[in-house]
Amino acid sequence: MARTIHNNHERFIETYCQPYPGYFFTGDGAYRSPKGYYQITGRLDDVINVSGHRIGTAEIEDVVNQCPAVAESAVIGYSHDIKGQGIYAFVVLKKNMKIKEEDLYKQLNSVVSEKIAKYACPDFILLVKRLPKTRSGKIMRRVLRKVVESDLDSLGDLSTLDDPAAVQEIIEGHAKISMK
Repeated sequence: MARTIHNNHERFIETYCQPYPGYFFTGDGAYRSPKGYYQITGRLDDVINVSGHRIGTAEIEDVVNQCPAVAESAVIGYSHDIKGQGIYAFVVLKKNMKIKEEDLYKQLNSVVSEKIAKYACPDFILLVKRLPKTRSGKIMRRVLRKVVESDLDSLGDLSTLDDPAAVQEIIEGHAKISMK
């Protein structure tokens, strides 16, 4: 465990020891299921500012993942001229799940609106077969942001991805959404 930040011990204390006195704050969110299992929900500092409302991407993903058709999701913020940031959701459906895209979008927006708020509803929902992940299973949100920002020249090193072909699928899917 870290014990300080080089040349800035006070910052270390403020960041990791003061948010929750008596506990070390890692910056990751988690919850414990009724059966005692821990589920890591993601970084607590990964927030989107939508029309002045700060909301964590993990909060939105948690609600989207409660939809019976959804296997997993990733949510990112993107620049929006009016709201400051908009919400873009990448959704992987469960295998053999048959649902019309239009019905799924309505269902997802309804559940997000009900459990969080209307402003937290995704502006864009892209259905994908898989998300870009490292071999250890971490979703590479920086890659998703670069695709949405159309900054494909600076995607960075993709050799750490479990399946680099997932990125090409997302690029193609985003291009279709952008043309609508």
